[in-house]
Amino acid sequence: MYIPSHFKIENMEVAFDIMKENSFATLFSQHDSMPYATHLPLILDEDKKDLYGHFARPNKQWKDIENQTVLAVFHGPHCYISPSWYETDTAVPTWNYVSVHVYGEVELLGDEQEVMKSLQNMVENYEAPDSPYKLEEIDAGYVAGMTKGIQGFKIKINKIEAKAKLSQNHPVERRELIIKELEKSPNTDEQNIARLMKSKLV
Repeated sequence: MYIPSHFKIENMEVAFDIMKENSFATLFSQHDSMPYATHLPLILDEDKKDLYGHFARPNKQWKDIENQTVLAVFHGPHCYISPSWYETDTAVPTWNYVSVHVYGEVELLGDEQEVMKSLQNMVENYEAPDSPYKLEEIDAGYVAGMTKGIQGFKIKINKIEAKAKLSQNHPVERRELIIKELEKSPNTDEQNIARLMKSKLV
Protein backbone atom coordinates (compact mmCIF):
# COMPACT_ATOMS: atom_id res chain seq x y z
CA MET A 1 0.00 0.00 0.00
CA TYR A 2 1.26 3.49 -0.85
CA ILE A 3 1.67 5.34 2.46
CA PRO A 4 3.21 8.82 2.62
CA SER A 5 5.03 9.21 5.93
CA HIS A 6 2.48 11.63 7.42
CA PHE A 7 -0.33 9.09 6.88
CA LYS A 8 1.46 6.03 8.28
CA ILE A 9 0.20 4.41 11.47
CA GLU A 10 3.25 3.27 13.41
CA ASN A 11 1.43 2.10 16.55
CA MET A 12 0.38 -1.51 15.93
CA GLU A 13 -2.15 -1.41 18.76
CA VAL A 14 -3.99 1.29 16.77
CA ALA A 15 -3.86 -0.97 13.70
CA PHE A 16 -5.24 -3.90 15.72
CA ASP A 17 -8.08 -1.72 16.99
CA ILE A 18 -8.98 -0.75 13.41
CA MET A 19 -8.96 -4.42 12.42
CA LYS A 20 -11.26 -5.33 15.31
CA GLU A 21 -13.65 -2.44 14.68
CA ASN A 22 -13.81 -3.15 10.93
CA SER A 23 -13.46 -6.92 10.88
CA PHE A 24 -15.54 -7.58 7.76
CA ALA A 25 -12.53 -7.71 5.46
CA THR A 26 -11.63 -8.51 1.84
CA LEU A 27 -9.27 -11.45 1.38
CA PHE A 28 -7.21 -11.51 -1.82
CA SER A 29 -5.27 -14.47 -3.20
CA GLN A 30 -4.36 -16.06 -6.51
CA HIS A 31 -6.79 -18.64 -7.85
CA ASP A 32 -6.26 -20.30 -11.22
CA SER A 33 -3.50 -17.73 -11.87
CA MET A 34 -5.90 -14.82 -11.43
CA PRO A 35 -6.56 -12.40 -8.54
CA TYR A 36 -9.51 -13.58 -6.48
CA ALA A 37 -11.28 -11.95 -3.53
CA THR A 38 -13.79 -12.96 -0.89
CA HIS A 39 -15.57 -10.63 1.54
CA LEU A 40 -15.76 -12.20 4.98
CA PRO A 41 -15.28 -11.56 8.71
CA LEU A 42 -11.78 -12.16 10.03
CA ILE A 43 -11.17 -12.44 13.77
CA LEU A 44 -7.83 -11.50 15.32
CA ASP A 45 -6.65 -14.04 17.88
CA GLU A 46 -5.75 -13.07 21.44
CA ASP A 47 -2.00 -13.16 20.75
CA LYS A 48 -2.47 -10.92 17.66
CA LYS A 49 -0.45 -13.30 15.51
CA ASP A 50 -3.21 -14.96 13.49
CA LEU A 51 -6.51 -14.16 11.79
CA TYR A 52 -9.29 -16.73 11.76
CA GLY A 53 -12.10 -17.12 9.24
CA HIS A 54 -13.95 -19.62 7.09
CA PHE A 55 -15.00 -20.06 3.48
CA ALA A 56 -18.19 -21.58 2.17
CA ARG A 57 -17.00 -24.87 0.71
CA PRO A 58 -18.41 -24.14 -2.78
CA ASN A 59 -16.11 -21.06 -2.87
CA LYS A 60 -13.14 -22.36 -4.87
CA GLN A 61 -10.73 -19.81 -3.42
CA TRP A 62 -9.83 -22.09 -0.53
CA LYS A 63 -8.79 -25.00 -2.76
CA ASP A 64 -5.43 -23.51 -3.78
CA ILE A 65 -4.93 -20.88 -1.10
CA GLU A 66 -2.87 -22.87 1.39
CA ASN A 67 0.72 -21.63 1.80
CA GLN A 68 0.07 -18.62 -0.43
CA THR A 69 0.96 -15.17 0.80
CA VAL A 70 -2.44 -13.50 0.89
CA LEU A 71 -3.65 -9.96 1.50
CA ALA A 72 -6.51 -9.11 3.86
CA VAL A 73 -7.79 -5.54 3.62
CA PHE A 74 -9.68 -4.01 6.54
CA HIS A 75 -11.67 -1.00 5.37
CA GLY A 76 -12.22 1.64 8.03
CA PRO A 77 -14.43 4.73 7.71
CA HIS A 78 -14.00 6.90 4.61
CA CYS A 79 -15.60 9.98 3.08
CA TYR A 80 -15.35 12.73 0.47
CA ILE A 81 -13.67 16.00 1.46
CA SER A 82 -14.97 19.05 -0.41
CA PRO A 83 -12.59 21.94 -1.20
CA SER A 84 -15.58 24.24 -0.66
CA TRP A 85 -14.95 23.78 3.07
CA TYR A 86 -11.47 25.35 2.86
CA GLU A 87 -10.45 28.93 3.44
CA THR A 88 -8.95 29.08 -0.05
CA ASP A 89 -10.22 28.72 -3.63
CA THR A 90 -6.99 27.05 -4.73
CA ALA A 91 -7.78 23.47 -3.82
CA VAL A 92 -9.10 20.19 -5.18
CA PRO A 93 -11.33 17.47 -3.70
CA THR A 94 -9.89 14.52 -1.83
CA TRP A 95 -10.96 11.46 0.14
CA ASN A 96 -10.14 10.73 3.78
CA TYR A 97 -10.00 7.14 4.96
CA VAL A 98 -8.49 4.58 7.29
CA SER A 99 -7.28 1.18 6.09
CA VAL A 100 -5.14 -1.73 7.27
CA HIS A 101 -3.49 -4.28 4.98
CA VAL A 102 -2.42 -7.61 6.49
CA TYR A 103 -0.15 -10.07 4.70
CA GLY A 104 0.30 -13.66 5.75
CA GLU A 105 0.26 -17.33 4.90
CA VAL A 106 -2.90 -19.43 5.02
CA GLU A 107 -3.26 -22.68 6.88
CA LEU A 108 -6.46 -24.67 6.32
CA LEU A 109 -7.98 -26.02 9.54
CA GLY A 110 -8.67 -29.73 9.68
CA ASP A 111 -9.09 -29.96 13.43
CA GLU A 112 -12.80 -29.84 14.29
CA GLN A 113 -12.20 -28.39 17.76
CA GLU A 114 -10.12 -25.53 16.37
CA VAL A 115 -12.82 -24.75 13.80
CA MET A 116 -15.52 -24.77 16.50
CA LYS A 117 -13.44 -22.53 18.75
CA SER A 118 -12.99 -20.02 15.91
CA LEU A 119 -16.75 -20.07 15.23
CA GLN A 120 -17.54 -19.55 18.92
CA ASN A 121 -15.12 -16.63 19.05
CA MET A 122 -16.82 -15.13 16.00
CA VAL A 123 -20.29 -15.45 17.53
CA GLU A 124 -19.08 -13.94 20.82
CA ASN A 125 -17.46 -11.09 18.92
CA TYR A 126 -20.61 -10.08 17.05
CA GLU A 127 -23.46 -11.00 19.39
CA ALA A 128 -24.57 -8.34 21.86
CA PRO A 129 -23.25 -8.88 25.41
CA ASP A 130 -26.78 -9.60 26.66
CA SER A 131 -27.71 -11.84 23.71
CA PRO A 132 -29.27 -15.17 24.73
CA TYR A 133 -27.70 -16.90 21.70
CA LYS A 134 -24.88 -19.33 22.54
CA LEU A 135 -23.43 -21.47 19.78
CA GLU A 136 -22.43 -24.19 22.26
CA GLU A 137 -26.09 -24.53 23.32
CA ILE A 138 -27.32 -25.30 19.79
CA ASP A 139 -27.99 -28.94 18.92
CA ALA A 140 -24.58 -30.52 18.30
CA GLY A 141 -25.81 -32.58 15.36
CA TYR A 142 -27.24 -29.52 13.64
CA VAL A 143 -24.02 -27.53 14.13
CA ALA A 144 -21.91 -30.46 12.92
CA GLY A 145 -24.01 -30.65 9.77
CA MET A 146 -23.66 -26.93 9.13
CA THR A 147 -19.88 -26.94 9.66
CA LYS A 148 -19.52 -29.54 6.91
CA GLY A 149 -20.41 -26.73 4.52
CA ILE A 150 -17.48 -24.52 5.51
CA GLN A 151 -13.67 -24.62 5.36
CA GLY A 152 -11.99 -22.99 8.34
CA PHE A 153 -8.60 -21.33 8.01
CA LYS A 154 -6.12 -19.14 9.79
CA ILE A 155 -3.70 -16.58 8.43
CA LYS A 156 -0.28 -16.39 10.05
CA ILE A 157 0.38 -12.63 10.08
CA ASN A 158 3.82 -11.66 8.80
CA LYS A 159 3.32 -8.01 7.78
CA ILE A 160 0.91 -5.19 8.60
CA GLU A 161 0.57 -1.84 6.81
CA ALA A 162 -1.76 0.73 8.35
CA LYS A 163 -2.80 4.09 6.92
CA ALA A 164 -4.90 6.97 8.18
CA LYS A 165 -5.36 9.68 5.55
CA LEU A 166 -6.96 12.37 7.68
CA SER A 167 -5.83 15.66 6.11
CA GLN A 168 -2.59 15.70 8.13
CA ASN A 169 -0.90 17.36 5.14
CA HIS A 170 -3.12 20.44 5.57
CA PRO A 171 -2.77 23.31 8.07
CA VAL A 172 -4.39 22.92 11.49
CA GLU A 173 -6.92 25.66 10.75
CA ARG A 174 -8.07 23.86 7.59
CA ARG A 175 -8.39 20.54 9.40
CA GLU A 176 -10.62 22.26 11.95
CA LEU A 177 -12.83 23.55 9.14
CA ILE A 178 -13.08 20.04 7.69
CA ILE A 179 -14.01 18.55 11.07
CA LYS A 180 -16.69 21.21 11.54
CA GLU A 181 -18.29 20.34 8.19
CA LEU A 182 -18.04 16.59 8.71
CA GLU A 183 -19.75 16.86 12.09
CA LYS A 184 -22.77 18.42 10.37
CA SER A 185 -23.34 15.25 8.38
CA PRO A 186 -25.83 12.62 9.59
CA ASN A 187 -23.71 9.89 7.96
CA THR A 188 -21.75 7.53 10.18
CA ASP A 189 -18.57 7.56 8.07
CA GLU A 190 -18.35 11.35 8.11
CA GLN A 191 -18.90 11.39 11.87
CA ASN A 192 -16.23 8.73 12.40
CA ILE A 193 -13.69 10.49 10.19
CA ALA A 194 -14.29 13.70 12.17
CA ARG A 195 -13.76 11.77 15.40
CA LEU A 196 -10.53 10.24 14.12
CA MET A 197 -9.24 13.60 12.88
CA LYS A 198 -9.81 15.03 16.35
CA SER A 199 -8.08 12.07 17.97
CA LYS A 200 -4.82 12.70 16.07
CA LEU A 201 -4.56 9.04 15.13
CA VAL A 202 -1.14 9.50 13.47
